[in-house]
Amino acid sequence: MRSRLLPAVLAAVAAAVLAGGCSGDDWSEPHAEPSAVGTLGAGFSDPAAPPAPEATITPRPRSWDGVRPSEGYRVVLLTAGKDAQTRTLAGAVTEWAESEHVRLRTLTATSPDQYVQRISEAIGLAPDLVITAGNDLVDPLALVTPSHLDQQFLVVGAELAEPTANVTAADWTGASFRGEGLGMSSAYDPATFTPERAARAVRAGVAAVLNGLTGIVIWLD
Repeated sequence: MRSRLLPAVLAAVAAAVLAGGCSGDDWSEPHAEPSAVGTLGAGFSDPAAPPAPEATITPRPRSWDGVRPSEGYRVVLLTAGKDAQTRTLAGAVTEWAESEHVRLRTLTATSPDQYVQRISEAIGLAPDLVITAGNDLVDPLALVTPSHLDQQFLVVGAELAEPTANVTAADWTGASFRGEGLGMSSAYDPATFTPERAARAVRAGVAAVLNGLTGIVIWLD
């Protein structure tokens, strides 16, 4: 009986490892440089006048729909917070990754003493992009990201007050938390964190990063 059960147990363990994004998906091997598949639609930005660093652009709705990442794109989803807004954002990233066959790993910070540590762990995985969800990560990101300019970040549902060129944000009225002691915006509204809006933020933000439009805020209102 034991010999018959062993293969089934091993198969179950292997499936669990793969589902958890651990050693079953080896990121230590080199992979092709990521690129955009498809092109941005008219109205995403002005090709003749690229946005300046820290600028805010308001793309035409759905102008990002034709862009997806190339095969093998590696993303780390970094989350902090158990609030409904963070869960909605994280769910949007996960659904996008599944639909686009993105190689996704998730890291969660459960207490303030883990924020910088988890950001460092995400960088250590050398993904093509780190996507963050949760206001609690904004100030730690402002601390860490200027020292890692070769790593691209996308902040969804929030933004850094003074982002470096490697930090892009996808934001909207009702979600404009900026950290650095500025406090919560008077326009902050948890009800604006809908699955549909979160999905748009992820896709528009990734499309911008894939096209080299980084260090800016993508405004989705």
